[in-house]
Amino acid sequence: MPDPRAPVPSTHGLLPDGPHCSAGPGTALLRLATTHAREGILDGAWWPRSHDIGAELPSLITALTEHLGPVARVGVDACAWDAPPTRLVVDGRTVHIDAFAVGDGTVLVTRGDRDYFSLLVVPPSASPEVARAAMARAVSADNAAGAEQILIDIAGAPGPPVPPAGP
Repeated sequence: MPDPRAPVPSTHGLLPDGPHCSAGPGTALLRLATTHAREGILDGAWWPRSHDIGAELPSLITALTEHLGPVARVGVDACAWDAPPTRLVVDGRTVHIDAFAVGDGTVLVTRGDRDYFSLLVVPPSASPEVARAAMARAVSADNAAGAEQILIDIAGAPGPPVPPAGP
């Protein structure tokens, strides 16, 4: 029987098939769709630990690069994060960060000119049960709901993750 903790072999350009291993300390809590067809609205889900995008994005980008190849840009909701930077250097590569006040509970990851992946962002404050349920629904091939609707349905949340108010 194969080791369920063994890493999924990388096939740059395609989403991986097969089981996903649990994240170790300091890694992104990420789940990608397990089909090459990309039939659902979302390609995966991400559960960051905080609203500090500068601290959270490097591990997400590293994890995605292992499965998808180099990441060129990441689009984030400016309202959901504490002061998003305009670029980050991750693993020696510059990744441009586009921040817009969209309020839809997603992160858009771009590999090339028009090749992007849409990830649901589970609020950092979500319970493990809510996070697991939202992430599972996001990667379901028959999912027809957007990120915001999934969060409302699963957590009763009124929308995408919003950082706590300042002191």
